[in-house]
Amino acid sequence: MNKHINIFVITFSLSVYSSYFSSCKTCNGFVCKDPKAVMAEDFFLAAKLDMPRDTKISKVGSNVTLINVMKIAGPNMLGISLTRIDYAPLGENPPHRHPRATEILTVLEGTLYVGFVTSNPENKLFSKELRKGDVFVFPQGLIHFQFNPNPYKPAVAIAALSSQNPGAITIANAVFGSNPMISDDILAKAFQVEKKTVDWLQAQFWADNHN
Repeated sequence: MNKHINIFVITFSLSVYSSYFSSCKTCNGFVCKDPKAVMAEDFFLAAKLDMPRDTKISKVGSNVTLINVMKIAGPNMLGISLTRIDYAPLGENPPHRHPRATEILTVLEGTLYVGFVTSNPENKLFSKELRKGDVFVFPQGLIHFQFNPNPYKPAVAIAALSSQNPGAITIANAVFGSNPMISDDILAKAFQVEKKTVDWLQAQFWADNHN
């Protein structure tokens, strides 16, 4: 049964490549590969997702390992990618959004407090505490987060996203770490704080927790 499914997936992928390759040289910004030259390696990556990642390199205490079309050519046009997320004790994957994908996440180890916020004007928070084996969905484009509330034990999650290149916009990084910086006058008025508070935030090192 699995053999038949694998053959179907490969055949479908090759048909997608064939239809697009004949009309374009790039798909979604990535070079189309001649379907006659496609190999099993185009659908494979020794990603070692079973191995823990280092969460100490991130100020927010998390490490996101994304497997998308930039790492495997095969998923181009198939609308799928995968990520492993490691959380230190009290670590978080800070508020962010994926402009091109809905995300479905499951907890492999530990506990996570997760949530997303709806669009204006309601800005309603949907949140839940997840345990091992639980699943939660983050709708496309909405700001969401994950936090490990345990001060002693790490947590691990796996997530699938409905795009071969979902994109990620971390809110704090985008607002306070943009290049060039957004005017502190604008941000002070937007957040209703003093400019010196904005200046302090902009002076911080807004590191990325993706690799």
